Amino acid sequence: MIDRVKGTIVECNTAYEGRRNTSKAHWETMKEHGWTDAAPVDIMDDEGELELAVANGIRIQKNFVGKNLANYDSMLVLSHFKGHPMGGFGGALKNISIGIASAHGKAYIHGAGSEEDFWTADHDSFLESMADAAASVVEFFKGNMVFVNAMCNMSVDCDCCAVAEDPCMKDIGVLASLDPVALDQACVDLVYGAKDAGRDHLIERIESRNGIHTVEAAEKLGIGTRAYRLTRLD
Repeated sequence: MIDRVKGTIVECNTAYEGRRNTSKAHWETMKEHGWTDAAPVDIMDDEGELELAVANGIRIQKNFVGKNLANYDSMLVLSHFKGHPMGGFGGALKNISIGIASAHGKAYIHGAGSEEDFWTADHDSFLESMADAAASVVEFFKGNMVFVNAMCNMSVDCDCCAVAEDPCMKDIGVLASLDPVALDQACVDLVYGAKDAGRDHLIERIESRNGIHTVEAAEKLGIGTRAYRLTRLD
């Protein structure tokens, strides 16, 4: 996929402890996993951050992203759809909000505008802040974005967890859209509609964290619609 679009893999540092929370450790991790051999890689907040305005934000009016985002005029967003211990689930909207945010920006979103409230902010406010941040990125690219969600190896936990639970559902497939709101909504609906017994575990994670609220907030902000039509490509 990277070769086809002549792309660059973009990342930002994390706001929590681990092997991606500093640029030095992050570059080493990238090399160990073979990414730097596979394609050009850019840790976008390696040299600072860029502030994006959030027009009519529900919770935050600014979003801090990696400085090097300014070097790109389009983005292909490949997301692993799965559960998440805080967001309920992770898909396109989480990837373009938390994923593109600088390390400082990640804390700012989690704290709903206050880095000091990283782990203690009101939960729905955090979800709305993710939608706000996603809206600023969509506005930045002016429609030059494509979103792909891979519904495979779906655990209730995120890939960022030190020890994620084993996948609880069978693979469903790969979905793509120009609309991140419709895409995430379709993925959630496919989980609910699955006959796989493991769906209950993932649904409990989504509902216990009110995960769909991020999609609701994103639609309210006008960056997409929850209405969609599925077209199967065989």
